[in-house]
Amino acid sequence: MTSYGQLVPSGGGDTIDLTKDRLVIGRRESCDIVLRFNNVSGQHARMTLEQGYWFCKDLGSTNGTKVNGFRISRKRLDPGTTISFAKHAYTIEYSPEQLGAFGPPPPDDDHIEEVLRRGLLDRAGLQRRDEEHKFQNRDMLEDDS
Repeated sequence: MTSYGQLVPSGGGDTIDLTKDRLVIGRRESCDIVLRFNNVSGQHARMTLEQGYWFCKDLGSTNGTKVNGFRISRKRLDPGTTISFAKHAYTIEYSPEQLGAFGPPPPDDDHIEEVLRRGLLDRAGLQRRDEEHKFQNRDMLEDDS
């Protein structure tokens, strides 16, 4: 059986071998990695091996997927990273070089998705005026007369 790495439970327990380059994690028996916890969604997340690195995508789970404590939608999982499905934390262990990686790691595109969710003014570093201050200059002109 080919091993693409493993998930090591943070609180102790059995290590989970990553036996395929594309895995669905969830509570359903049809998942590649079954986590039998009530707070884990039926199909919680998908892990895919890309250019020698693991990536994780949350599949719209109720209780979220976190990488190093931050909720993600899609994120690269570097070796030694902590990933949590709901509140169940694991450390991922693997060797990118043994899985075919060379050169710099592929881009981690979770931050791109986060940026695209924000408004254009916010992305440009400009703040939108508060609604209460929206007409402040006009009100000042009316008061001066």
